[in-house]
Amino acid sequence: MLAGYGMVHLPTNAVDFSAVQDTKGSSKSFPKHETRHVSEHKNAARCARFSPDGRFFATGSTDTSIKLFEVLKVKQMILGDGRDGPIRPVVRTFYDHLQPINDLDFHPQNTILISGAKDHTIKFFDFSKTVARRAFRVIQDTHNVRSVCFHPSGEYLLAGTDHPIPHLYDINTFKCYLSANAQDLNANAGINQVRYSTTGSTYVTASKDGSIRVWDGVTAQCVRSIIGAHGLAEATSASFTKDQRFILSCGKDSSIKLWEVGTGRLVKQYLGAIHTHLRCQAVFNETEEFILSVDEPKNEVVIWDALTAEITERLPSNHIGAPRWIEHSPAEAAFVTCGNDRSVRFWKETL
Repeated sequence: MLAGYGMVHLPTNAVDFSAVQDTKGSSKSFPKHETRHVSEHKNAARCARFSPDGRFFATGSTDTSIKLFEVLKVKQMILGDGRDGPIRPVVRTFYDHLQPINDLDFHPQNTILISGAKDHTIKFFDFSKTVARRAFRVIQDTHNVRSVCFHPSGEYLLAGTDHPIPHLYDINTFKCYLSANAQDLNANAGINQVRYSTTGSTYVTASKDGSIRVWDGVTAQCVRSIIGAHGLAEATSASFTKDQRFILSCGKDSSIKLWEVGTGRLVKQYLGAIHTHLRCQAVFNETEEFILSVDEPKNEVVIWDALTAEITERLPSNHIGAPRWIEHSPAEAAFVTCGNDRSVRFWKETL
């Protein structure tokens, strides 16, 4: 099941979002997708994450459990390819938290999944072991761990918590490092999301006070603050483009924005979907040609052409109530949604 896990090939053809051209009317059409309910938790499904090679994804729940799915088995289930009986796409279930799971991440090389939870812990699970249900390592943080992200080397991890400064951990010593210039930042709001860039040279945080901050991956210094990136509304997600030149952010002001890292300049806005309530994500598809997010009142997955910023598709989510989380595969035309209806849905391009 795990041979060659973690081998990732990065595309070389980055989309240049800074090229200013009148692109109206030239939007690409999003390929047709089909969706299936693939599993459900016993309570709200709060977060999802794909492995770097796209072969697995995991979901975390208010019920404190984590489910690990094998994408190939999910596809076989959708195709009804059950010659030897029913296909079970959930290949592992982990129970070791005392409170709801907020975020998950996969180690870039090893078969390790980490989770951050409201119980102030980060837990390490080895999913190569078929019977292990419990964590083999635990980091005890001082705050509610809202977001976790591995450094691309796998030697460090970031935790975004209710504390305003990201916590950087050495995973060998569990030593925690904080930014040296923290007191100069005047940051006093919790962090909703923290994500490394492709090489780990920088990381980005999205905060509850609406700001986006860029940090140096070596010194842990904050190198750029975009205060009020989403007005006074919470910034709920932030992530880098693959070439590390831009940051895609989402906020509870119902806007999705693309920022130039080098200047802090707002490059594009993606409007037309309302998200004011849930910790909504905006994510790129695997080619970075499209952006996906959620319209809460309409209960739709909304897709924009990343270059033209025009909406190209609105898909009924098929969830009862709007999805809480959307996560796209890094490797293919497939994504996952999950929500308060406890349901985990897999979406893939219709062949």
